[in-house]
Amino acid sequence: MTETVPLTLFNSLTRQLEPFEPVHPGEARVYTCGPTVYNYPHIGNMRAYVFADTLGRALSFKGYKLTHVINITDVGHLTDDADAGEDKMEKMAAAKAQSIWDIARHYTEAYWADVKALGIRQPAHWSIATDYVPQMIAFAQNIADKHCYLLDSGLYFDTSTVADYGRLARAATEEGEGRIEAVEGKRHAADFAIWRTTPPGEKRQMEWDSPWGKGAPGWHLECSVMSKELLGLPFDIHTGGIDHREIHHPNEIAQNQAITGCGSLDCAEHSGARMWMHNNFLIDRTGKMSKSSGEFLRVQLLIDKGFHPLAYRLMCLQAHYRSELEFSWDGLQAALVRLKRMLMAHRKWIDKLKEGRMTPGDSWERDRVTNALVARFDAAVSGDLNTADALTVLEETLALKGTSPECVATAVTHMDRVMGLGLDQLDRAALRIRPKASTIAETEIEAVLTRRQEARAAKDFATSDRLRDELGAQGVEVMDGDPLGWDWRIEV
Repeated sequence: MTETVPLTLFNSLTRQLEPFEPVHPGEARVYTCGPTVYNYPHIGNMRAYVFADTLGRALSFKGYKLTHVINITDVGHLTDDADAGEDKMEKMAAAKAQSIWDIARHYTEAYWADVKALGIRQPAHWSIATDYVPQMIAFAQNIADKHCYLLDSGLYFDTSTVADYGRLARAATEEGEGRIEAVEGKRHAADFAIWRTTPPGEKRQMEWDSPWGKGAPGWHLECSVMSKELLGLPFDIHTGGIDHREIHHPNEIAQNQAITGCGSLDCAEHSGARMWMHNNFLIDRTGKMSKSSGEFLRVQLLIDKGFHPLAYRLMCLQAHYRSELEFSWDGLQAALVRLKRMLMAHRKWIDKLKEGRMTPGDSWERDRVTNALVARFDAAVSGDLNTADALTVLEETLALKGTSPECVATAVTHMDRVMGLGLDQLDRAALRIRPKASTIAETEIEAVLTRRQEARAAKDFATSDRLRDELGAQGVEVMDGDPLGWDWRIEV
C-alpha cells in the first residue's frame, strides 16, 4: 500500500487545521464529554458520540494505540450549563420520587444501549463522576489558595488568575457571557463554582464532606479531574459538542492551567489537551429534539418507527462533523436506502469470495485499483475526518467491476473499520422498515410474498396483484421497483 497521508484535524482552540502529533509517540489519548444521566439522550446528543467514535476509529486506522475515555456525569451538572439552577440529577430524582442512584443507573444503561445500537465502540474507560469525588476534592485543594475564593454557596474559581481565559470560546468581554449565573459575591461574571456547598437546612441525595463544607463537586471540575487521572496532562484530544465550547470547556481549561502552572494558551498543551475538537449541532425543524417535548427524538424512537439505527449513523457520516446537520424523516429514509445499496453490493462481493473459497486478508495491496482507492479513502479520512468524501470512495470500491473479489472485499472491510457501518455483519432483512406498532408477522409477509413470486413466475398477474393489495391493506408496501431486489416495508 502507498504511504499513508498524515492526519490533519481542526483544533477549536487555535481555529486552525493542524497535523496530529501525539504527546506519546504511537499513542492517541482522547477524552470525550459524556452524558449527564438524568434523562434519555436525544439523537442530537448522540451525534457527538458518533463523531468521537469516528475520530477514534480514524486514529486506530492510522495505526495509533487508542486510549479513549468517556465520562458519565451522575452528579454536579446543573440545569443550566453556566452553573445556574438545580442539579439535574437531584431534580429528576425528586420528580420521579426515586433514588438518584436508580435514576443514574437507568439512564446510563439507556445511553449504553444507544451506543451499542449506533455501532459506537466501547472506550477504554467509562469514567463515572461519583467514583472520583476524593480526587476532585484533592484537585480543588491544590488550586484553592492561588485560584479560588469561598462564598456561602461554595468554592469559586477566579478566572482572572489564569492567562487567556475564554480564548476557546472567543469571549472578548464579560458582557458577552450572558448565560453566566449572577451570584452575590462573585468577583467576576465568568467565575464558576468548583464545589457547591449544601445550603443550611437542606440535604442532597449526593453530598460529601469537604474542606469547604458538605456538598458536591461542580460539573466543570469533574472532567478536569477524570481526564487528568486516566490520561495524564497534557493528553492528545478533548472532544465534545459545540455547545461545550462556550462555557464548560473554557472552565475546564482554566482548571487545567491552574493545576499545571498557569501557562499561556499560546502553547495549546497548557489547556490540558493538545487539541480541542467539537462537532456541530443536529438541527430539528419538527421541534421534537428538546427533552421537554414529550416524545422527543431518541434513537429508540427511530427504532420504534422501523428504522435501523445504523441509518442514523450513516446520516451523520454524510455531513462533515463541523457542519450543521438537519434531521428529517425523508433524510433518514434516504440514508437507509443508501445503506441498503452498500450492503447488497458488499454481499455480492462476499458471495463471490465464498465461491472462490477465499478468506479476506490484506490483499487490496496487491491490486493497483483497490490500492489507489484505499489511498484516496485514507486521504479523505486524514483531511479532518472528511467522511462524506470517504463514503463516496467506499461506494466507488463497491461498484468496481472485473476486479478480484478478495481485493474488493478486503478493501471495503478495511474502510468500514472507520465508517463503523458493520457491512460484514449486517443482515439486509434488518434494514426493512418495520414499525414497532405493526401487528403483521414477518413470517406471514414472507409467505405471501413467496406465493406472489410464484404467481408472477406463472404470469398470473391477477393473483399477484391481489396478494400485493392484501399486504397493502395491512400497511405492507411491496417494493417491486426496488433496485436491490425483492423487498418490502411497513409504512411508518
